[in-house]
Amino acid sequence: MENDILDYMDYISYEKGLSENTKASYKSDLMAYKAFLNKRHINTWDKVKQEDIKDYLMFLTNEKETSTTLARKLTAIKTFHKYLVKENRIKIDVSENIERPKLRKKLPQVMSIEEVAKLLDIQIHNEFDSRNKAMLELLYATGIRVSELVCLTLHSIDLENCVIRLIGKGNKERIVPIGEYTMVYLKEYLDLRHQLLKNTATEALFLNNHGKAMTRQGFFKILKKLLKEKGLNENISPHTLRHSFATHLLNYGADLRSIQLMLGHSDIATTKIYTHITRDKIKEEYQKYHPRDHK
Repeated sequence: MENDILDYMDYISYEKGLSENTKASYKSDLMAYKAFLNKRHINTWDKVKQEDIKDYLMFLTNEKETSTTLARKLTAIKTFHKYLVKENRIKIDVSENIERPKLRKKLPQVMSIEEVAKLLDIQIHNEFDSRNKAMLELLYATGIRVSELVCLTLHSIDLENCVIRLIGKGNKERIVPIGEYTMVYLKEYLDLRHQLLKNTATEALFLNNHGKAMTRQGFFKILKKLLKEKGLNENISPHTLRHSFATHLLNYGADLRSIQLMLGHSDIATTKIYTHITRDKIKEEYQKYHPRDHK
Protein backbone atom coordinates (compact mmCIF):
# COMPACT_ATOMS: atom_id res chain seq x y z
CA MET A 1 0.00 0.00 0.00
CA GLU A 2 2.82 2.35 0.85
CA ASN A 3 4.47 1.78 -2.52
CA ASP A 4 1.25 2.86 -4.25
CA ILE A 5 1.30 6.10 -2.25
CA LEU A 6 4.94 6.72 -3.19
CA ASP A 7 4.14 6.05 -6.85
CA TYR A 8 1.28 8.54 -6.57
CA MET A 9 3.69 11.14 -5.15
CA ASP A 10 5.83 10.78 -8.27
CA TYR A 11 2.71 11.04 -10.43
CA ILE A 12 1.47 14.31 -8.92
CA SER A 13 4.98 15.71 -8.99
CA TYR A 14 5.72 15.05 -12.66
CA GLU A 15 2.25 14.85 -14.22
CA LYS A 16 0.41 17.48 -12.20
CA GLY A 17 3.30 19.81 -11.41
CA LEU A 18 2.20 20.31 -7.80
CA SER A 19 4.44 22.12 -5.34
CA GLU A 20 6.61 20.38 -2.75
CA ASN A 21 4.33 21.71 0.02
CA THR A 22 1.23 20.22 -1.61
CA LYS A 23 3.06 16.95 -2.18
CA ALA A 24 4.11 16.80 1.48
CA SER A 25 0.52 17.44 2.62
CA TYR A 26 -0.88 14.72 0.33
CA LYS A 27 1.71 12.22 1.49
CA SER A 28 1.05 12.95 5.17
CA ASP A 29 -2.72 12.69 4.67
CA LEU A 30 -2.51 9.43 2.72
CA MET A 31 -0.08 7.79 5.12
CA ALA A 32 -2.41 8.62 8.03
CA TYR A 33 -5.32 7.20 6.01
CA LYS A 34 -3.34 4.01 5.33
CA ALA A 35 -2.48 3.64 9.05
CA PHE A 36 -6.19 3.85 9.90
CA LEU A 37 -7.00 1.13 7.33
CA ASN A 38 -4.17 -1.09 8.54
CA LYS A 39 -5.60 -1.00 12.08
CA ARG A 40 -8.74 -2.47 10.53
CA HIS A 41 -6.61 -5.22 8.98
CA ILE A 42 -7.09 -3.77 5.49
CA ASN A 43 -3.78 -4.27 3.71
CA THR A 44 -4.72 -3.83 0.04
CA TRP A 45 -6.57 -0.97 -1.63
CA ASP A 46 -9.11 -3.24 -3.31
CA LYS A 47 -10.39 -4.25 0.13
CA VAL A 48 -11.37 -0.67 1.03
CA LYS A 49 -15.12 0.01 1.16
CA GLN A 50 -17.02 3.27 1.14
CA GLU A 51 -17.92 2.69 4.82
CA ASP A 52 -14.22 2.57 5.71
CA ILE A 53 -13.69 6.04 4.28
CA LYS A 54 -16.79 7.40 6.00
CA ASP A 55 -15.63 5.86 9.30
CA TYR A 56 -12.24 7.51 8.82
CA LEU A 57 -13.89 10.89 8.31
CA MET A 58 -15.97 10.30 11.45
CA PHE A 59 -12.78 9.41 13.32
CA LEU A 60 -11.20 12.69 12.19
CA THR A 61 -14.34 14.59 13.22
CA ASN A 62 -14.14 13.05 16.69
CA GLU A 63 -10.51 14.14 16.82
CA LYS A 64 -11.81 17.72 16.46
CA GLU A 65 -10.40 18.28 12.98
CA THR A 66 -11.79 21.38 11.27
CA SER A 67 -14.04 21.19 8.22
CA THR A 68 -11.19 22.71 6.17
CA THR A 69 -8.81 19.94 7.24
CA LEU A 70 -11.47 17.29 6.61
CA ALA A 71 -12.07 18.65 3.12
CA ARG A 72 -8.34 18.64 2.37
CA LYS A 73 -7.85 15.08 3.60
CA LEU A 74 -10.88 13.86 1.66
CA THR A 75 -9.58 15.54 -1.48
CA ALA A 76 -6.30 13.66 -1.07
CA ILE A 77 -8.17 10.38 -0.61
CA LYS A 78 -10.53 10.93 -3.56
CA THR A 79 -7.77 11.95 -5.99
CA PHE A 80 -5.67 8.99 -4.84
CA HIS A 81 -8.48 6.47 -5.40
CA LYS A 82 -9.14 8.01 -8.81
CA TYR A 83 -5.46 7.51 -9.62
CA LEU A 84 -5.59 3.85 -8.50
CA VAL A 85 -8.49 3.20 -10.91
CA LYS A 86 -6.68 5.02 -13.72
CA GLU A 87 -3.62 2.82 -13.16
CA ASN A 88 -5.79 -0.34 -13.01
CA ARG A 89 -4.69 -1.08 -9.44
CA ILE A 90 -8.33 -1.20 -8.30
CA LYS A 91 -11.53 -1.66 -10.30
CA ILE A 92 -13.98 0.60 -8.46
CA ASP A 93 -13.53 4.07 -6.96
CA VAL A 94 -15.38 3.70 -3.66
CA SER A 95 -14.66 7.32 -2.75
CA GLU A 96 -16.41 8.77 -5.81
CA ASN A 97 -19.83 9.44 -4.25
CA ILE A 98 -18.63 10.67 -0.85
CA GLU A 99 -19.56 14.33 -0.50
CA ARG A 100 -17.08 16.87 0.73
CA PRO A 101 -17.96 18.71 3.96
CA LYS A 102 -19.44 22.16 3.40
CA LEU A 103 -16.95 24.84 4.29
CA ARG A 104 -17.86 28.00 6.11
CA LYS A 105 -16.33 30.84 4.15
CA LYS A 106 -13.89 32.80 6.24
CA LEU A 107 -12.80 36.19 4.98
CA PRO A 108 -9.02 36.62 4.97
CA GLN A 109 -7.34 38.97 7.42
CA VAL A 110 -6.42 42.31 5.87
CA MET A 111 -4.23 45.12 7.18
CA SER A 112 -5.27 48.74 6.90
CA ILE A 113 -3.17 51.06 4.75
CA GLU A 114 -1.97 52.74 7.96
CA GLU A 115 -0.85 49.39 9.41
CA VAL A 116 1.02 48.53 6.23
CA ALA A 117 2.75 51.92 6.27
CA LYS A 118 3.79 51.37 9.89
CA LEU A 119 5.18 47.92 9.12
CA LEU A 120 7.11 49.14 6.09
CA ASP A 121 8.57 52.13 7.95
CA ILE A 122 12.00 50.55 8.43
CA GLN A 123 15.00 52.76 9.08
CA ILE A 124 17.96 51.46 7.08
CA HIS A 125 21.23 51.29 9.01
CA ASN A 126 22.82 48.22 7.44
CA GLU A 127 22.45 45.53 4.78
CA PHE A 128 20.02 43.52 6.96
CA ASP A 129 17.63 46.47 7.28
CA SER A 130 17.89 47.03 3.54
CA ARG A 131 17.09 43.38 2.83
CA ASN A 132 14.09 43.36 5.20
CA LYS A 133 12.75 46.60 3.73
CA ALA A 134 13.12 45.33 0.16
CA MET A 135 11.44 41.99 0.94
CA LEU A 136 8.42 43.56 2.64
CA GLU A 137 8.04 46.32 0.06
CA LEU A 138 8.16 43.73 -2.73
CA LEU A 139 5.68 41.43 -0.99
CA TYR A 140 3.12 44.21 -0.56
CA ALA A 141 3.81 45.79 -3.97
CA THR A 142 3.25 42.57 -5.92
CA GLY A 143 1.04 40.33 -3.76
CA ILE A 144 3.29 37.34 -4.39
CA ARG A 145 3.30 34.35 -2.06
CA VAL A 146 6.12 34.09 0.48
CA SER A 147 7.15 30.80 -1.17
CA GLU A 148 7.55 32.73 -4.43
CA LEU A 149 9.43 35.54 -2.69
CA VAL A 150 12.13 33.27 -1.28
CA CYS A 151 12.51 31.47 -4.63
CA LEU A 152 13.31 34.66 -6.54
CA THR A 153 16.73 34.81 -8.17
CA LEU A 154 18.77 37.67 -9.58
CA HIS A 155 17.35 36.74 -12.99
CA SER A 156 13.74 37.05 -11.77
CA ILE A 157 13.99 40.83 -11.61
CA ASP A 158 13.78 42.92 -14.76
CA LEU A 159 15.11 46.27 -13.55
CA GLU A 160 14.72 47.95 -16.93
CA ASN A 161 11.02 47.11 -17.32
CA CYS A 162 10.20 47.13 -13.58
CA VAL A 163 8.66 43.64 -13.47
CA ILE A 164 9.35 40.30 -11.83
CA ARG A 165 8.96 36.92 -13.51
CA LEU A 166 7.55 34.18 -11.33
CA ILE A 167 6.96 30.45 -11.50
CA GLY A 168 3.86 29.92 -9.35
CA LYS A 169 1.58 26.99 -8.56
CA GLY A 170 1.40 24.35 -11.27
CA ASN A 171 4.67 25.67 -12.74
CA LYS A 172 2.77 28.53 -14.38
CA GLU A 173 4.80 31.60 -15.26
CA ARG A 174 3.44 35.08 -14.69
CA ILE A 175 4.81 38.61 -14.86
CA VAL A 176 3.96 41.14 -12.14
CA PRO A 177 4.78 44.87 -12.30
CA ILE A 178 6.78 46.60 -9.57
CA GLY A 179 6.11 50.22 -8.62
CA GLU A 180 8.86 52.86 -8.76
CA TYR A 181 8.81 53.28 -4.97
CA THR A 182 9.58 49.59 -4.44
CA MET A 183 12.21 49.63 -7.19
CA VAL A 184 14.19 52.24 -5.25
CA TYR A 185 14.53 49.98 -2.20
CA LEU A 186 15.13 46.90 -4.32
CA LYS A 187 18.04 48.60 -6.09
CA GLU A 188 19.43 49.82 -2.78
CA TYR A 189 19.38 46.25 -1.49
CA LEU A 190 21.05 44.92 -4.65
CA ASP A 191 23.89 47.39 -4.09
CA LEU A 192 24.39 45.95 -0.58
CA ARG A 193 23.63 42.29 -1.33
CA HIS A 194 27.30 41.39 -1.72
CA GLN A 195 27.81 42.17 1.97
CA LEU A 196 25.52 39.24 2.84
CA LEU A 197 27.40 36.80 0.61
CA LYS A 198 29.81 34.46 2.36
CA ASN A 199 32.20 32.10 0.59
CA THR A 200 29.47 30.40 -1.44
CA ALA A 201 28.07 32.05 -4.57
CA THR A 202 24.30 31.91 -5.04
CA GLU A 203 21.77 33.27 -7.52
CA ALA A 204 19.14 33.67 -4.79
CA LEU A 205 17.88 37.24 -4.62
CA PHE A 206 17.28 37.44 -0.87
CA LEU A 207 19.93 36.02 1.43
CA ASN A 208 19.86 35.09 5.10
CA ASN A 209 22.51 35.98 7.68
CA HIS A 210 24.59 32.98 6.59
CA GLY A 211 24.78 34.04 2.96
CA LYS A 212 22.32 31.39 1.79
CA ALA A 213 18.86 31.72 0.22
CA MET A 214 16.25 33.13 2.58
CA THR A 215 13.75 30.49 3.75
CA ARG A 216 10.05 30.88 4.52
CA GLN A 217 10.79 30.19 8.18
CA GLY A 218 13.54 32.81 8.19
CA PHE A 219 11.28 35.42 6.64
CA PHE A 220 8.51 34.55 9.10
CA LYS A 221 10.88 35.20 12.04
CA ILE A 222 11.88 38.57 10.59
CA LEU A 223 8.23 39.53 10.14
CA LYS A 224 7.28 38.49 13.69
CA LYS A 225 10.17 40.51 15.12
CA LEU A 226 9.14 43.62 13.19
CA LEU A 227 5.47 43.25 14.17
CA LYS A 228 6.44 43.06 17.84
CA GLU A 229 8.77 46.04 17.59
CA LYS A 230 6.08 48.17 15.94
CA GLY A 231 3.24 47.12 18.25
CA LEU A 232 1.22 45.54 15.45
CA ASN A 233 -0.92 42.40 15.59
CA GLU A 234 1.57 39.53 15.85
CA ASN A 235 -0.91 37.16 14.16
CA ILE A 236 -0.28 38.93 10.86
CA SER A 237 1.30 36.49 8.41
CA PRO A 238 3.11 36.93 5.09
CA HIS A 239 -0.16 35.92 3.41
CA THR A 240 -1.89 38.86 5.13
CA LEU A 241 0.22 41.19 2.98
CA ARG A 242 -0.96 39.30 -0.11
CA HIS A 243 -4.59 39.73 0.96
CA SER A 244 -3.96 43.41 1.76
CA PHE A 245 -2.36 43.98 -1.66
CA ALA A 246 -5.44 42.60 -3.44
CA THR A 247 -8.00 44.33 -1.22
CA HIS A 248 -6.31 47.74 -1.42
CA LEU A 249 -6.05 47.49 -5.22
CA LEU A 250 -9.75 46.62 -5.45
CA ASN A 251 -10.71 49.46 -3.11
CA TYR A 252 -8.86 51.91 -5.33
CA GLY A 253 -10.65 50.72 -8.46
CA ALA A 254 -8.44 48.00 -9.94
CA ASP A 255 -10.06 45.49 -12.27
CA LEU A 256 -10.74 42.07 -10.68
CA ARG A 257 -9.35 40.26 -13.72
CA SER A 258 -6.06 42.18 -13.45
CA ILE A 259 -5.81 41.30 -9.76
CA GLN A 260 -6.44 37.65 -10.62
CA LEU A 261 -3.55 37.66 -13.10
CA MET A 262 -1.18 39.34 -10.65
CA LEU A 263 -2.06 36.92 -7.86
CA GLY A 264 -1.75 33.92 -10.17
CA HIS A 265 -5.23 32.54 -9.42
CA SER A 266 -6.32 29.99 -12.02
CA ASP A 267 -10.00 30.64 -11.22
CA ILE A 268 -11.41 34.15 -10.82
CA ALA A 269 -13.84 32.75 -8.22
CA THR A 270 -10.87 32.59 -5.85
CA THR A 271 -10.14 36.28 -6.43
CA LYS A 272 -13.77 37.25 -5.83
CA ILE A 273 -13.32 36.70 -2.08
CA TYR A 274 -11.84 40.21 -2.01
CA THR A 275 -15.09 41.72 -3.27
CA HIS A 276 -16.76 40.32 -0.13
CA ILE A 277 -14.20 42.11 2.04
CA THR A 278 -14.88 45.37 0.21
CA ARG A 279 -18.67 44.97 0.54
CA ASP A 280 -18.39 44.23 4.26
CA LYS A 281 -16.23 47.33 4.70
CA ILE A 282 -18.76 49.49 2.83
CA LYS A 283 -21.60 48.12 4.98
CA GLU A 284 -19.59 48.73 8.15
CA GLU A 285 -18.84 52.31 7.13
CA TYR A 286 -22.50 52.93 6.25
CA GLN A 287 -23.76 51.60 9.58
CA LYS A 288 -21.14 53.59 11.44
CA TYR A 289 -21.56 56.97 9.78
CA HIS A 290 -25.00 57.29 8.14
CA PRO A 291 -27.10 59.56 10.36
CA ARG A 292 -30.35 57.68 9.70
CA ASP A 293 -29.05 54.10 9.88
CA HIS A 294 -30.26 53.76 13.48
CA LYS A 295 -33.46 54.93 15.11
